[in-house]
Amino acid sequence: MKQPLFSEYELYLFNEGRNFASYQTLGAHLVEYDGVWGVRFAVWAPHATAVKVVGEFNDWQGDNSPMSRQGESGVWALFIPGLIVGEIYKYAIDTAQGCLLKADPFAFFAEQRPKSASVVAELGSYCWQDADWRSQKRGQLLDKPVNIYEVHLGSWRLGPDGGMLSYRELARILPAYAADMGYTHLELMPLAEHPFDGSWGYQATGYYAVTSRYGSPQEFMEFVDACHARGLGVILDWVPGHFCNDGHGLKAFDGTPLFESDRPLRAENRQWGTTNFDFSRSEVWSFLISNALFWLDVYHIDGLRVDAVANLLYLDYAREPGDWEPNRYGGRENIEAIDFLRKLHEAVFARFPNALMIAEESTSWPLVTAPTFTGGLGFNYKWNMGWMNDMLLYMETDPLQRRWRHDKLTFSLMYAFSENFVLPLSHDEVVHGKKSLLDKMPGDYWQKFANLRAFYAYMIGHPGKKLLFMGGEFGQFIEWNEAQSLDWHLLSYDMHQKLHNYVSALNHYYLQQPCFWEKDAGWEGFEWINCEDSLHSIVSLLRRDSHNNVRLMIVNFTPVERLAYRIGVPLRGKYCEEFNSDSQEYGGSGLNNTGIIRSEPVPWDNWEQSVVITVPPLAAVVLAPMG
Repeated sequence: MKQPLFSEYELYLFNEGRNFASYQTLGAHLVEYDGVWGVRFAVWAPHATAVKVVGEFNDWQGDNSPMSRQGESGVWALFIPGLIVGEIYKYAIDTAQGCLLKADPFAFFAEQRPKSASVVAELGSYCWQDADWRSQKRGQLLDKPVNIYEVHLGSWRLGPDGGMLSYRELARILPAYAADMGYTHLELMPLAEHPFDGSWGYQATGYYAVTSRYGSPQEFMEFVDACHARGLGVILDWVPGHFCNDGHGLKAFDGTPLFESDRPLRAENRQWGTTNFDFSRSEVWSFLISNALFWLDVYHIDGLRVDAVANLLYLDYAREPGDWEPNRYGGRENIEAIDFLRKLHEAVFARFPNALMIAEESTSWPLVTAPTFTGGLGFNYKWNMGWMNDMLLYMETDPLQRRWRHDKLTFSLMYAFSENFVLPLSHDEVVHGKKSLLDKMPGDYWQKFANLRAFYAYMIGHPGKKLLFMGGEFGQFIEWNEAQSLDWHLLSYDMHQKLHNYVSALNHYYLQQPCFWEKDAGWEGFEWINCEDSLHSIVSLLRRDSHNNVRLMIVNFTPVERLAYRIGVPLRGKYCEEFNSDSQEYGGSGLNNTGIIRSEPVPWDNWEQSVVITVPPLAAVVLAPMG
């Protein structure tokens, strides 16, 4: 007697928005059915009049491959015996408007662009080597160093033939490079299948299909495994807010609005030329929450950076008055999307308590990183876009004029502990005419590098986890272009190589010094020494670890050295210079504080003791107590 293709309970949970392993039910799966091996297909298309599986195996004619409706679930299913991994297929969906050819929303793999068919894939055959990594009790990393290297795999480095490197080729070089540079995590720009390279992956058609641009699912597993072997966590950019409009994708999937709202003002996303998900639909919850868990489960991803959260939270995001519909209470908040985010995090942390869930959220929405049971959204980190915008505006200002914008340097401490923050210098800041980080810096050639070194040091001293986009570590001079490699040849130039050495040294110093991360989430780990010296554009701060050890950082944002600069110190005794961004080995002028620096009983900066030091031009100095 034939067994049903699914349990009714699986489909019931999917319709209820509570099947968070729906990728095990829907899609194309190699299975044994009534003693015969083949592929079981399943797709959600509730408004279709008929659905067929078409592919090379039936000459793209589906008359012999009709799917059957599974009760009232809206799911159609078919088992085709004899099919194997690698078969290419689509769904032919009959609608009132005609037949649509659609890729499988749950496909695990797809053809390379510009082709768009789905590919039968089997994901359980890879032999993972990261059991030790997965078993570590890493917690939420609030009291650990987090230093993220953001990467676009297609343009980090190209092969000798000018083509993109594969996951396997990248696995041999990128994890080792990032670990040697002192990074703790790689953040990968989206790898869900997408048709257009220029979208950078943020407009997807295949949410469960790792892009075929760089190789197979198993090769991507090798890449993640290689990262874990080098002690690197892997964070993946994830886009649950909107999807690509291409015809083979999710839009009007069964001839009607299905994954999107049937209300055009809710569905249409004019800002990006995409379509928003409908979070009032329970099946969309099953689809997206399952997808988040899929990346964490199947590919051993360590966390997700959720893109464009403001687009989920606000119905009027990037819209003009009259171009949006209020919620049922007359407000601008997307109530259903807020509920979705909370359920997402409850589901993720129930299964993966050590996962990183990072919000790219650009507004002042409260409690983004607070637990859901306290009314928060449930993320454990949020990008600090305010710090990024203020700091870039400050750093782009002529140093002689910075005194008038001193508040841009210090204002972030007014809210630094309101959320668990990541300080991002991301890809968005080095494209579309914004210039590269190095080219944003004012001054002559030497001053550009000095400014950038001081900026990076201040970033390390400021509370919050750290993120830098690729190329920033060696001073990419031109804007990032996804169609070409980073300019690695710049490392043959002295100042670029010295900047590269500096970033590596600064990163490793950060990793080795608990004062800069052990108490990163509150005032007990940070204290201003002097944040009011706008005349000299100098700030001095103190960082403290859990054993009450301290480090003092002084940053001079002008090209004028201060040869007898006094700062208050918390302890009487001896100090030494532990780090100096102006060292000649980093391309600086070599103005150092050598030998022992003794405190004096001269009250300064609200402390009874103080020291007199040399503060180099456009540079950061770190002092450490001795004994």
